[in-house]
Amino acid sequence: ALAAGFAALGVWQVERLHWKRDLIATVEDRLARAPVEAPSASAWSAEDAYTRVTAEGVFSHGQEVLVQAVTERGAGFWVMTPLETSQGVVLINRGFVPPNRRMPSTRMAGQTAGRVRVTGLLRASEPDGGFLRANAPDEGRWYSRDVSAIAENRALEGRIAPYFIDADAAPNEGGYPIGGLTVVRFRDSHFSYALTWFGLSILSFAGGAVVLRNRRGSRVAGAHHDP
Repeated sequence: ALAAGFAALGVWQVERLHWKRDLIATVEDRLARAPVEAPSASAWSAEDAYTRVTAEGVFSHGQEVLVQAVTERGAGFWVMTPLETSQGVVLINRGFVPPNRRMPSTRMAGQTAGRVRVTGLLRASEPDGGFLRANAPDEGRWYSRDVSAIAENRALEGRIAPYFIDADAAPNEGGYPIGGLTVVRFRDSHFSYALTWFGLSILSFAGGAVVLRNRRGSRVAGAHHDP
């Protein structure tokens, strides 16, 4: 039973391996394509994640939300700002700011006024919070880019797209926020996991064979010594 169970897990990991490699190939293809218009809320699918898109509108800087982040530039915050478009509101991750640039007053040059066009990557919402840390909207503490929770906190329900856009590296006035820091890397350990499960299956089968052989040997030896 153990051998069969471990073998089934090995087969499952092989299936996951093919799924992950197909996903990586799909995302790499999307990253190489020219950007398209951001989809409407009804046309959005989580399978569209990491598509390069553009959106045009006006930023509502007064409703921005800061989400804790750890990047190649260190710890700080993602600046999540609603963008008012002709189709409704799209939440834009404008980029990273260090702790000393947390307050908008320290980066006023980057608080763009007027109509703008944003180019970036389509991203799926990150519900519930970070690892072992739940978002606390009433306290202004955010650990994940949870679109629905941010929409509720900023009274944007019913008008906001269910996704957000990670802005590209196009510089903002004054240097902040810093866009283009999206890490597009998928962990691919399924091959090693498959080998582990198949190895355990072989060991379980071999171990079972040894136990059965020893039991059979004991019974034969007992029969020869039975008075």
